[in-house]
Amino acid sequence: MQLGNFSISLAVKDVKVSKAFYEKLGFQPFGGDITQNWVILKNGITVIGLFQGMFEKNMLTFNPGWDENAQSLDSYTDIRDLQAELKKDGIAFMTEADSASSGPASFVIQDPDGNPILVDQHV
Repeated sequence: MQLGNFSISLAVKDVKVSKAFYEKLGFQPFGGDITQNWVILKNGITVIGLFQGMFEKNMLTFNPGWDENAQSLDSYTDIRDLQAELKKDGIAFMTEADSASSGPASFVIQDPDGNPILVDQHV
């Protein structure tokens, strides 16, 4: 199963304070909009997202169709196909992608310990 680019999405109390902290660890701004309380940072191939007031918990995040530089891949498994395969395997969904749609979509599942996993396709 090809889930695409991986990052961690952190639910932070103050996006500016968290951004400054992670910059001290060598992370550089890569995307997002700090005026909307979210920013994406990168250190080598490691990507983290800082989100203030958007999520209750930290989440594992996968982006089908993207590489580690948020560039579109020529070949990837569409999110709706991933969702259908996971449903066939008995995975429960917190939110689902519209199976009749195409293009960008997302779904959220949980691992056995309650950790949310966001699969968010942008292409």
